[in-house]
Amino acid sequence: MASAAEKDGGIVETIKTIVYALLIAGLFRTLLFQPFWIPSGSMKDTLLIGDFLFVNKMAYGYSKDSCPFSLCTFIDGRIWGAEPERGDIVVFRHPQNNADFIKRVVGLPGDSIQMKQGVLQINGEPVELVPDGVFEEIFEPQGPQGSTPQCSNAPVGLGGICLKNKFIETLPNGVSHSVLEIRDQRTDNTAVYTVPEGHYFFMGDNRDNSNDSRTPQAARGVGFVPFENLIGRADRVMFSSAGRSIFFFWTWRGDRFFKRLD
Repeated sequence: MASAAEKDGGIVETIKTIVYALLIAGLFRTLLFQPFWIPSGSMKDTLLIGDFLFVNKMAYGYSKDSCPFSLCTFIDGRIWGAEPERGDIVVFRHPQNNADFIKRVVGLPGDSIQMKQGVLQINGEPVELVPDGVFEEIFEPQGPQGSTPQCSNAPVGLGGICLKNKFIETLPNGVSHSVLEIRDQRTDNTAVYTVPEGHYFFMGDNRDNSNDSRTPQAARGVGFVPFENLIGRADRVMFSSAGRSIFFFWTWRGDRFFKRLD
């Protein structure tokens, strides 16, 4: 039978193990990769509601927002920073409300950005946009928020097929990716935005269902995003759940395990 001293020693070792595990997990999350679960449909069909991924925090260096809850206040600006490339999918901290957003970089510092009839214009030139059929999904509550998708063939009853027009967009640096179009709306035609130095212009791939840099911060949009607000780059989906929780393994999507993001 173990003595009282041995029992006390075992408890101490258990506590130490838990503390070390928490420290290692915290270091991993702070310096290397941050888990992120896609809560909305603004990046469809590149990212689906319920996709789970790890954000590469080493890609752009570190700022105060690199630590959970923006606790790295000792970092002034950004250290070991590498600038994002056009077309990168990035998690960033909203400049005003501190929420974590995930969008695609389309505008770099000094660029002029405009939307004309739903076509992205970069420095006065339209990007290549090629029709690519339609994106189909079931019209039903999605994810923990239970939101229903927007459809170009609305109205659609529960259980019906929701359609969106799909295009392949090619940015000036050759990065190609899918974008979706639902309907004509205000953000399909915008003024010319000139991206300030040290800032970036972000858009969602689901163009008509995305709160992004096309809407200024004064109008509760994202506006221009400072470099120091970038948290990391999304490169690959680890797994994806079509249900209300990532723990409902029977709802995991078999075709999205370790899916590389374009």
